[in-house]
Order: sequence, then structure tokens, then C-alpha cells
Amino acid sequence: MTPVQIHRSPTAPGPSTGAGHPDTTELRVGDDMTVEVALSVMAGADVEYLLLCDGDDERTGSVTRAELVVHRDSSAYTDRVRLRDVLGVPSPLVGPSPCGASAL
Repeated sequence: MTPVQIHRSPTAPGPSTGAGHPDTTELRVGDDMTVEVALSVMAGADVEYLLLCDGDDERTGSVTRAELVVHRDSSAYTDRVRLRDVLGVPSPLVGPSPCGASAL
């Protein structure tokens, strides 16, 4: 199972909380997580995006709920597709893309 890491960041964009303060919670997940699990995590945490990290905990990119839904609804989708397979792909095509990993 891929662990989910929660980080607080003063500059993170995110939805507002009931008190009118920005929610600065960022969810970091492994890029080996499946699309289905990622969508479940996003729904449970009520977030619109996830930060992706590789096995060395280096940031590899991010994905939004909308991007994952488009991919999940494509005819090429299977329940074994990993986030790294859809990273940076604007359409439901599967393939790697350069993302310029940087440490958080």
C-alpha cells in the first residue's frame, strides 16, 4: 500500500475552510498509487489535487481530480493504471512525460 503524507504549507493553494482561512494542507502520495485509490484519497480528504513523489520522496509533479476523472473515463483505462502513467498527460493517453523532479 502506498503511504499518504500530509504536509502544511503556507503557500499552498487550496480550498477555503469555514473560517475563511485558506486550507494549506497538501497531500503527497507515491506516484505508484493507482488512479482509483488516488480518487478515493482525494474524495476522502476533500482536495482537488495531489502532489506526486517517487520512491526517493522527490516531487515528480501533481494531478488534479478532473485530470484523473477524464483518464478514468477513457476507453484505454484499466484499474491497474498508476499515477506515474498519467502524469502530465493532458488527454487519456498513457505514457511518461518529463516533469522536472525537485525536492520538497
